[in-house]
This record gives sequence, structure tokens and C-alpha cells, in this order.
Amino acid sequence: DLLGSVFVFPQESQTSHVLVRAKPEQPLRNFSVCLRSFTDLTRPYSLFSYATEKHGGDILLYKAKPNVYHFSVGGKSSSFAVPGSLAESEHVCATWESATGIVGFWFNGKPWPRKGLQKGYTVGNEASVVLGQRRKERFGGGFEARQSFVGEMSSVYMWDTGISTSGVASAMDDRPQETPIFGWRNFPYEIVGEVYLRP
Repeated sequence: DLLGSVFVFPQESQTSHVLVRAKPEQPLRNFSVCLRSFTDLTRPYSLFSYATEKHGGDILLYKAKPNVYHFSVGGKSSSFAVPGSLAESEHVCATWESATGIVGFWFNGKPWPRKGLQKGYTVGNEASVVLGQRRKERFGGGFEARQSFVGEMSSVYMWDTGISTSGVASAMDDRPQETPIFGWRNFPYEIVGEVYLRP
């Protein structure tokens, strides 16, 4: 249970990351991801990367600019413009459903207009899930320092279902309504390189 703790990524790195030691049992036709981050970076960086044999960014939550998030499924992405807020923690959730391709996005608990992406696609379940880095190519590929995250990250959750605005609010408080594939209250992780777990 990591409640009250954060991962600290102290500096730009080509190797340091957190590997999540859990993955879905079945390929994903629906999923949701939530997390909280705190950084003063202005360059692009990767928060959450889900790489499969087929695709290095089967799921990717990526911040391209201080006020733009990218959410990718199967290599296609939607972007969401948010208020630029340096030195404040930001909580984001994204959800996707294969049947319609509809993507939902929440910033600090508030829903943004829904978009569409990869209707009919299926995300593989043989995955490598990484926080703070983005793979250059598939599964075993390396990372790029200039896309690494520097700052603090916490309250990371992933579900194999959609999420509602009330579900997002519960996740923000670390009291998820649905049982996640993995989540902050029961988080199987491995630190690689220089990342620290701190109160």
C-alpha cells in the first residue's frame, strides 16, 4: 500500500523508471488509467507507457507541452489542451472503449470533451508497463532521456473497464470504486535506476 507516498524521479535519465509488475489477464477492449504528477518540466515527457510485442506505445499518456496531454492507443493519439499550471500537481484520467473508439479525459477531476480513436482495436495483454519513460520501439526497446519524466508521481491506477466522473473523483482520493488491475493501494512495482519512494 503506497498511500501517502510518491515516486520521485530526481533527474533526466535514459534508464531510470518504475516497472509495474502487473498486467491484464485478457487483451483489452476497454481500459482506464489515472495518475497524479508534479513537475516543472516544460519539455515533452512520458508519464505512463504500456508496450506490447506489437507496439511500443499500445497505450501512452504523454505530455507534449505544459498545456497539452497526448493519449495514444495503438500508435494513434488524441490531444487535450489543459490550463498551463507550473508547480501544481495535476491529476489526469483517460479511458477508451473499443466498440465506439470513444476516449474520455479528465483533468483535476473535470471531464473534457470526448474524442474518438482506434474503433475496433484490441490492446494486447502481454505488456511491459512503465512509469516515467517511453520506449523507442516495441517491448524490449530502450528509452530517450529527453522524454523522461522528472518530478513526483503517485496515485497510479489502471482498470480493464471504463470510468465515470464519480469514479475519477474516488481515484483522486485513492478510494477507487472498482477493483483495478493495479492501483496505489496494492502496487506491484520494481524501481530501475534512480527513482525513490518517499512520503
